[in-house]
Amino acid sequence: MIATIAVIAVLPVRHGQLPSGADECVREAGGRALVVGTGAADAGAALTGATHLLLAESAAPFARLVPALADALRHEPVIVLPTAPDGRDLAPALAHALGRPLLPGALTVRADGATCTRWGGRVTEDQTVIGPFVATLQSSGGAAPPFEAGASPTTQTVVLGADEAAPAPESLEVLPPDVTSMDLTEAPRIVGGGAGLDGADRFAQLADVAAALGAAMGGTRVITDKGWIAHERQIGTTGVVVRPALYLAFGVSGAVQHTSGLGDPEHVVSVNLDPHCPMMQLADLALVADANATLDELARRLGVRA
Repeated sequence: MIATIAVIAVLPVRHGQLPSGADECVREAGGRALVVGTGAADAGAALTGATHLLLAESAAPFARLVPALADALRHEPVIVLPTAPDGRDLAPALAHALGRPLLPGALTVRADGATCTRWGGRVTEDQTVIGPFVATLQSSGGAAPPFEAGASPTTQTVVLGADEAAPAPESLEVLPPDVTSMDLTEAPRIVGGGAGLDGADRFAQLADVAAALGAAMGGTRVITDKGWIAHERQIGTTGVVVRPALYLAFGVSGAVQHTSGLGDPEHVVSVNLDPHCPMMQLADLALVADANATLDELARRLGVRA
């Protein structure tokens, strides 16, 4: 929804890269955003639907910027951050500094609270608060809907002083993302497994294959319900909403709860014995084959355990 209340999106960025869900936060905030971090100007220029931009270029750790951010945002009644990792880290610290409640996992915000996901996305709950609050916005996957905005947003530079006394981790080295443990919302390639795979051991194999392909591993709700993988690896509207460029599906039938959480991948490959299941209909490449045998052969070719 397009916000009619005073909402501002706070977007922590690194090296000019917007976090997942940034455009949706800006849309929820009616086009108002504060972009903070390294490469803030480049990130701000890439935003969709921004009308009023505050740009705060800073190489300081986000933890040390919290006091200055709190001062700058003290008069904003509703502050929204994305549920990407930096947003999830910064939101509770900012809420604490401002003395406000935090509403995590919001689907929409309003003047007196938000509608939030709970119990791993299995239920939604209306949260009502009195006074200002901070929320993290759950991405819906895919591109944000079009937003009516002018071509050139109003832009203002903000200088934030870092609190050198605030505790912050020391950065020794920046490593490439570890696909075996990275947040699924940030993964550009995902290998997913469904009920067509025949046991828990298959998902250990699937994780090895995914790592060899430089991809993250995920699964469907039926798999997490069986306890074969952790819930944070569940893809779908009741799990994690993702937006990979490539999705490989092994034995995934394609229930709407799963496919609705996939975003809009550029390429989809599906392996299934049922040529008519929804996942095969969505695929750019549909292989009518046993997912277990195909996974064994792919593991062999990649040199991982079969």
